[in-house]
Amino acid sequence: MDGQPTAEVIEQIRDIPIYRASLAKGHFPLLDKPEIARGFPDNWMTPRLAAALESGEAEFVLSTGTHHARMQIIRPPYFLLHSYYRLWSEHPDIAGTWESGCRRVSLTTVLATEHVARVNAARRGTPPDPVPTPADRQLDARTCYLNLRLDPALWERDDVVRMLREIRAAARAHPRGWYHLDCSGYHLAHLLRKVAEWGLWDDFPPPASIIHAYEYTPVNVRRFLHQHFACPVIDLFGSTELGYLYFSDRHGTYRPHLDKMSVELHPVADGSTIHQLIVTSVRNPFMPLVRYRSGDCVRTVDGTPDPGKISQFCGREKELLDTPRGPVAQGDLDRCIGETSPEVFVYQLRLTGEATAELVYTTFDGTPVEPERTAALEEAVGELTGRRCRLDHRPHLPIGKSGKYAWLGTVGH
Repeated sequence: MDGQPTAEVIEQIRDIPIYRASLAKGHFPLLDKPEIARGFPDNWMTPRLAAALESGEAEFVLSTGTHHARMQIIRPPYFLLHSYYRLWSEHPDIAGTWESGCRRVSLTTVLATEHVARVNAARRGTPPDPVPTPADRQLDARTCYLNLRLDPALWERDDVVRMLREIRAAARAHPRGWYHLDCSGYHLAHLLRKVAEWGLWDDFPPPASIIHAYEYTPVNVRRFLHQHFACPVIDLFGSTELGYLYFSDRHGTYRPHLDKMSVELHPVADGSTIHQLIVTSVRNPFMPLVRYRSGDCVRTVDGTPDPGKISQFCGREKELLDTPRGPVAQGDLDRCIGETSPEVFVYQLRLTGEATAELVYTTFDGTPVEPERTAALEEAVGELTGRRCRLDHRPHLPIGKSGKYAWLGTVGH
């Protein structure tokens, strides 16, 4: 697939300095993050963009940078939120909860909560409160962020009681008691475990719809969420710089949401059925991206590079594990674990030598995987990675400083 931009896209990027050489050659190579950052923001500056920055129609922000370098970008205010709201309002399974006007409560990283609090404090012209109130954590009239602690495994009873109280307030604001729960899958799973541990089910009204959209959600975590909720549980895929590109339906099948976008899939290595995602997008009018290598990896239902057949968003290209059989992605290890040991919750594959690894893990009920299943999982992971693997159960695996979990590590990290 060539992927060269259409005449319509070229017309929208004609004045942007970063694309001058490509326009002159009549060929656009893949666009990588370092190239975007080189000479920023002058390499993107046009009279239109300068005027938009002056008027507030455009703003500087940083990409999330969970497990990769943060990148400065320019976009309209609330660009990602508007992308989220549009997708929610059009989603075939949950558009009704949008149309009904229900509140959205967001249970995700503390960094996201702190960002909202900083924005609100800047708007007021005051320093952010060290412990932001619900009003400080209100993103807009519809959305409030809940989490105030980095590691959800360390939530105490008071944390959970407070969050449930704020969830009930959102539910009471709707005539039918509906609310929409936006979350990281891991954070919601931790909440469910805490609610069960402290017998707080009566204080937790069930959501009318759920979206998890902040990081890769493992097979076992998705299964755990489906066991506890009867409502649709939807996955969104997107990024700070692009907005949302794909959504799952309630059965887990992905569908494209490529408004003002097109996608190419390129194999990450010769013969590999893992593909890197290449996106051309003019959805953000102030920083249109042509053949942008997002760094995300996908698998398709038949292994072909067809963007309409994506079956799994399987991790980051920079986090692929080289093995004798070719690259292995986070999603590959996750599928292996999910098929063998559904009780595994948080895990990390730690490389302990040239040909050895250990899979450290927690479980949903806190007890180690039984010996027979342990042996089966060690064998399956060993076959996948080409390394001798041993399992190591832990009562707790700490979350990363970004508020997200890394699937791959080395001993000592």
